[in-house]
Amino acid sequence: MTKGIFITGTDTGCGKTEITLGLMRQLQLSGRIVLGMKPVASGAEETHEGLRNRDALRIQRQGSLALDYEQVNPFAYVPPIAPHLAAERAGQPILLDRIREAFERLAARADWVIVEGVGGWLVPLGRETILPDMVSLLDLPVIMVVGMRLGCLNHALLTAESIANTGLALQGWIANYVDPDMQAEEGNLKTLCSWLPAPCLGAIPYLEQPSPERVGEHLQGCIDALEGRAE
Repeated sequence: MTKGIFITGTDTGCGKTEITLGLMRQLQLSGRIVLGMKPVASGAEETHEGLRNRDALRIQRQGSLALDYEQVNPFAYVPPIAPHLAAERAGQPILLDRIREAFERLAARADWVIVEGVGGWLVPLGRETILPDMVSLLDLPVIMVVGMRLGCLNHALLTAESIANTGLALQGWIANYVDPDMQAEEGNLKTLCSWLPAPCLGAIPYLEQPSPERVGEHLQGCIDALEGRAE
């Protein structure tokens, strides 16, 4: 049976893509067939092949199998703005059923499918649709990436509370140090470990040039927890 996980974050720029790639890499090292998906991406560029988002391209390349770009990123938009606004501007609404179909096609070919969200948790995808609606439809547990910087305590606690309120399972969280000058690093980490209702599955130090290999080195505990859950 294919196993999947949804990667969300405390806000934009917290490192969801780096964590997604690192998890994919570590699972692949254990012999798993791993595919990634970024269902919705704003901030895409026009190419001769169509719209392409940089993060989605990286996820496509990291996959264990060759995939068409549209299988990884069904909905791409040019302006780097909130996805529902980008979709309205393009006249191309985000369709959850199409995302579910794309996910199911990937799941049929893989041991694991890692799905990356867009922005933070309560991101609108349409006039009456928010990101948690998509996660519910895919029926995936959630890992929350906490961008470790000033304000992370509030962002992390509010995000975890919102995940719980939507009835979805927070499998765990990962501390990702995105600010090299962050003060009270240890104190913030201990506070989050005490207050968040799920285990810390890894802590990624600040990396000037993160790569799937370097990030993955710090995620073996997360892999062990995921594989243990799935078994």
